[in-house]
Amino acid sequence: MDTFAQRVKHSISVTINGERRNVEVDSRTLLVDLIREQLHLTGTHIGCIEGKCGACTVMVDGVAQKSCLVFAVQTEGSNVLTVEGLEKDGILDPLQQSFWDIHAAQCGYCTSGMLMTSKWLLQENPKPTRDQIRMGLSGNLCRCTGYVKIVEAIEQAAATLQATAT
Repeated sequence: MDTFAQRVKHSISVTINGERRNVEVDSRTLLVDLIREQLHLTGTHIGCIEGKCGACTVMVDGVAQKSCLVFAVQTEGSNVLTVEGLEKDGILDPLQQSFWDIHAAQCGYCTSGMLMTSKWLLQENPKPTRDQIRMGLSGNLCRCTGYVKIVEAIEQAAATLQATAT
C-alpha cells in the first residue's frame, strides 16, 4: 500500500461562529480548507497559501490567525470566528458597516482578511492611531485600494465602537 495515499483521520470538535461543530479531518487539512470545503463558509478566501497575503485571516480563540498556516486539528476545542460570524441578527458589525460606508473595498478579495485582522486590532487597541492601524494591517495585502479607505474605515469603526461603549 502506498504510504502517501494513507491519511490519518481525526475527529475534532470546534466552535465556528458560535456553533459547535464535530468534524472529521485529515492530519494535513488546513483550517482554511476545513472552513471553505467542509463547512462551506466561503467568505474566508485563499490567497497565497503561504501566510503572506492575509486573505484567509480568521480569529482563533480571540487571536487573528492566517488559516492557511493552521492545521484544522490544532483547533480542537477552540472558538473560531470567520467573517460570516461578524454580523449578528442581520446587523453588520461596525467594521463591516464602516467598510461599506467608506467604500473600503474594490475587488473585495482581501476584505474578509482585512476585517478579521481589524477586528483583532480594535480588540487589542480600541483607539489606534493611523500608524498603529497601518502596522496592524502589515500582514494583509491589498492590490487595489492603496489602503487609504481601509485605514479610514477602521478609524470610523473605532469611533463608533467607542461611542457605543460609553
